[in-house]
Amino acid sequence: MNSARKSTTILICQGSSGVSAGAREVFSAFSRELAKHHLSETCTLVKTGDRGLFKDVLVDVIMPDLGRVTYDTITVEDVPRIAEEHLVGKRPVEKLMAGDYYHAFFSGQERLVLRNCGEIDPEDIESYLAHDGFKALTKALQKMSPNEVIAEITKSGLRGRGGAGFPTGRKWEECRRYERLPKYTICNADEGDPGAFMDRALLEGDPFAVIEGMILSAYAIGGVKDGYIYVRAEYPLAVERLQVALEQCRKRGFLGRDILGSNLTFDIGIKRGAGAFVCGESTALMYSIEGKRGMPRIKPPRSVESGLWTQPTNLNNVETFANVPPIVLNGSEWYAAMGTKGSKGTKVFALTGKVKNTGLVEVPMGTTVKDLVFGPGGGMLKNRFGFKAVQLGGPSGGCLPAELLDTPIDFDSLSSAGSMMGSGGMVIMDKSTCMVDVARFFLNFSVNESCGKCVPCRMGLKVMLNILDRIIAGEGKEEDIAFLEEMGNDISTTAHCGLGNSAPNPVLSTIRYFREEYESHIREKKCPAHVCTTMVAFEVDQALCTQCGRCVKACPVGAIAWEKKTYPVIDKVTCIKCKNCISNCDFMAIG
Repeated sequence: MNSARKSTTILICQGSSGVSAGAREVFSAFSRELAKHHLSETCTLVKTGDRGLFKDVLVDVIMPDLGRVTYDTITVEDVPRIAEEHLVGKRPVEKLMAGDYYHAFFSGQERLVLRNCGEIDPEDIESYLAHDGFKALTKALQKMSPNEVIAEITKSGLRGRGGAGFPTGRKWEECRRYERLPKYTICNADEGDPGAFMDRALLEGDPFAVIEGMILSAYAIGGVKDGYIYVRAEYPLAVERLQVALEQCRKRGFLGRDILGSNLTFDIGIKRGAGAFVCGESTALMYSIEGKRGMPRIKPPRSVESGLWTQPTNLNNVETFANVPPIVLNGSEWYAAMGTKGSKGTKVFALTGKVKNTGLVEVPMGTTVKDLVFGPGGGMLKNRFGFKAVQLGGPSGGCLPAELLDTPIDFDSLSSAGSMMGSGGMVIMDKSTCMVDVARFFLNFSVNESCGKCVPCRMGLKVMLNILDRIIAGEGKEEDIAFLEEMGNDISTTAHCGLGNSAPNPVLSTIRYFREEYESHIREKKCPAHVCTTMVAFEVDQALCTQCGRCVKACPVGAIAWEKKTYPVIDKVTCIKCKNCISNCDFMAIG
């Protein structure tokens, strides 16, 4: 890799996002152009994972004399021009270069976990080694005792990135304390939150970092000879790259017997999950590995005492393990200098929804929601609609309103505000979003994913969902809001696992901050956001209409009559209530 940097290096992002946009074809086109111009000896093509900003195919050309140039939304047709003008003519193609949005997206980030994504070949261990790969493991095995490794992780303040935020060093220390053998260490890559793709992108872009973190955990805990990565079967590219990375680690002596000449013996297997959201819960995940139905069990005993096959077991998620190597390599003080008093380091978020720049964002803990949305996120997709809410923590999280935009993103602040960090999903909503409908969407997900073991989750959530269905259908009652609050609080305290405990959060938080929308649905039979079809009259508000005609073009059945300089009129007999007109109106003039 170092020798390649001395000549010209071409990085092409080929994670799931890039591949779906044609990155493999672009890679092949570059290969042909290099051969055509006799540049194969001086130019090195490198396939990488996705960098985080999902703008179709990203290509970086790095030349000693011209530096680094990034191109975005590249197609096969663009490749010959880049080859002729940039690679041969030494003149970057300005028209195809990434704009200011690209640099703004990354300027507010602190890329620690994502440091290698978009920079290394995830299927080449040499590429990882050239970027300080396995230096932390070498340092630990040659210069640190297991207790010293645990002490370093503890002093760093690293907390689990899977949602609960439990101190990682404390978990490792407790697992080490139990002497029953064998012990296990597990990586939870069962990423099931709607809109979340942090684990997938990391495994596709830098699987070696996760593997190195797992090896360090095995060394620190002691008595661990086997580890498992529990990954969703719906992530075929991540599974493929993990398999390649694990095999290369075995061949290079980083997995297997006597790792790096030490007495550590450790290997990792892959367990593919079948897509059950509840298997993201630690005990359900372990039952699944054992070949049993994935259902949580009551704790205690905790997994560090009695986990996989009733043996002491450590479980961390993908992002947590990826944090471990740089902490061991650079020291706990370096890591603890980032973040806040109770939440150290950085956090990766999957930024989606009504925001201009969607993708993976990594920022220091303590960054405010506002700084993230209007910094890397680029602001609202349609400025005139304005920011309304952010939903954090996936289906278990809560929705925070515009008045809480300055809330710091850390474990304690989000919890106090009625939300949670979760694994890092972040959905941005504008004024065209109905908060009652959002609550119903996430609750419906939890109902479908409940394992059915405990009554509060199995029946209580369904009762809440039925009430939300009734409210949205225009049949809500005055007492429904109070009943939803009471039922939600009861389920939160009586359900057996984290899924049931947190499933009411979207409902409780939307009632807390957007009660007026529930009241409008119930009392006035109106949806302020014009989302709930049964409450939409499909009439044009002339006070808001600008006579642009976009609704007319959007209607698939020609139900809107309009002549220039007049207001559109919707024929309710012909109208099929598809809401295309509402979606295409930038002024919310149809309700």
